[in-house]
Amino acid sequence: MADAKPTLAPDGATGVLVLATGETVWGHGFGAEGSAVGEVCFHTAMTGYQEIMTDPSFAGQIITFTFPHIGNVGANPDDVEADAPHALGMIVRERVTAPSNFRAVERLDGWMKRHARIGLAGIDTRALTRRIRAGGAPNGVIAHAADGAFDIDALLAMARAWPGLEGMDLAKEVSAATHYGWEGGVWRLGFGYGSESPSHDMGAGEKPHVVAIDYGSKHNIFRNLARAGAKVSVVPATATFDEVMALRPDGIFLSNGPGDPAATAEYAAPVIRQLLDTGKPLFGICLGHQLLGLTVGATTTKMFQGHRGANHPVKRLSDGAVEITSMNHGFAVERDSLPANVLETHVSLFDGSNAGLELTDKPAFSVQYHPEASPGPQDSLYLFERFVGMLESQR
Repeated sequence: MADAKPTLAPDGATGVLVLATGETVWGHGFGAEGSAVGEVCFHTAMTGYQEIMTDPSFAGQIITFTFPHIGNVGANPDDVEADAPHALGMIVRERVTAPSNFRAVERLDGWMKRHARIGLAGIDTRALTRRIRAGGAPNGVIAHAADGAFDIDALLAMARAWPGLEGMDLAKEVSAATHYGWEGGVWRLGFGYGSESPSHDMGAGEKPHVVAIDYGSKHNIFRNLARAGAKVSVVPATATFDEVMALRPDGIFLSNGPGDPAATAEYAAPVIRQLLDTGKPLFGICLGHQLLGLTVGATTTKMFQGHRGANHPVKRLSDGAVEITSMNHGFAVERDSLPANVLETHVSLFDGSNAGLELTDKPAFSVQYHPEASPGPQDSLYLFERFVGMLESQR
């Protein structure tokens, strides 16, 4: 900002959020200094902020946490869903305090700084959340400068120049670079992450083999596939049909991920269509759910404010049961666009939007929510068991 005309922040503030609409919100910066531009959304979970920040689905987004006390349990190397954060930054009500949890190994603000992520504290997050609910998720810039000097005009121009998530393919940016075999199991107190996957050399008597297409997957999805009894191989988002089939899968998994599903579907849908034609079982979560819908002829649209939280009720239409789910999506499959061979299986009880589908002529199903996040805590783990059971029955 050497050539900028700095504006001194009011009341000693060291952080600011500048929205593309021209609104400016001042606060106290923490974590890394600098600026980042993206979509400003809100998340209603009370816990799991490390998992949220490292979820690849949050690439291109700045997260407003509605729970005021974010950071009070510190940070540790286990509570992550990827090797590094993918969310651009976080906005919180209270300043980050010293951790009060036996598993913490560092403060959240130190963790944020180490991973080059910007935080903004001292914000009226209730007012910001209401603004997003009323006006939709805006584009904005989050900035932190220890000296409190900001070029607001430049930050506003940055926010207005950012094109937004609609039409943006981000899966390629967060996907695995190459094929690898997953080995980690689920976390257990006192033991950490065990290994539940067998060797990845196919042979008689082995567990069913899932090939997971990584559009930006959370690690806990792979852990739960392994816990359900599968061995898992991971391939990049751009993997071809031949590359997937060369691994001799018993079934295919379509992962979650960021960005506009219609943009990702330009290269993903032709591959998924070929995989469906093999008759092998297929299971999708979040972006994978949307990609399955697009592949079979449904449409997706950008939601006004999106669904992001660990307390979203979803009704299972087969028996009327209600699952408490974790959600993180800004796009949705249009219910009215589902073709005749697609059965709607779940709906959101917040707004009636589609939350699950199943093909009537292929062994394929998907859900919009995240069963691996265990918000119920085990309301939706049956989905992994159902999928692996389908693989075992067809071997």
